[in-house]
Amino acid sequence: MEIKNKNVFITGSTRGIGHAIALEFAKRGANVIINGRSAISKETLADFTAFGVQAIGVSGDISSLDDAKRMVQEATDQLGSVDILVNNAGITKDGLSLKMKEEDFESVLKINVTGAFNMTQAVLKPMTRARQGAIINISSVVGLIGNAGQANYAASKAGLIGLTKSIAREVAARNIRVNAVAPGFIESDMTAVLSDKIKGSMLNQIPMKHFGSPEDVAKTVLFLAEQEYITGQVLTIDGGMVM
Repeated sequence: MEIKNKNVFITGSTRGIGHAIALEFAKRGANVIINGRSAISKETLADFTAFGVQAIGVSGDISSLDDAKRMVQEATDQLGSVDILVNNAGITKDGLSLKMKEEDFESVLKINVTGAFNMTQAVLKPMTRARQGAIINISSVVGLIGNAGQANYAASKAGLIGLTKSIAREVAARNIRVNAVAPGFIESDMTAVLSDKIKGSMLNQIPMKHFGSPEDVAKTVLFLAEQEYITGQVLTIDGGMVM
């Protein structure tokens, strides 16, 4: 798929990996729909319009199907279509399973899996009519190997992989591709505040002996959006962590 002039909706894109993904698309000439729960500031949008593309902000709650449909409609009204969807938004509420509260388990699945499904359902009808489109879901290596203290998060990211493969089978004949990426340890605000001891323990699990960057994830998402004969796949971005 030619990226230039395409319209890309990235959920949870005001910071972190989502922001890096949006920047990567903007650099390649795509218009970007920036999303978060709160109103998107003009300063945030300026990060993307600096590349000579259109950037609009659409805020709302992806865990609500009505909100998801409204946001996709708003984006379509302003830009004409949503050609690529990146389901990046996600939350964590870590804790050991023995003590995990029901609401902490349910809320993580509600955002990470149901939210991605809601957004996907909202874009599928127009993509089906257009007989083209790409959807990329941001999963995690935790969804492949699990992680102590993250049963809810791991379940949600594993569920996202199953969702990816199932919908990919449903829409492939309509020339709509659905893939996922599974990042490992990525440099972020979270890793920046960790102690050297914890960082060392994390690095010991990575054969390449360094963390990935948000840009590593963004470039992989862009690759999957461009490739026209890849669907139903999960690409790990983890320095060899789960090889």
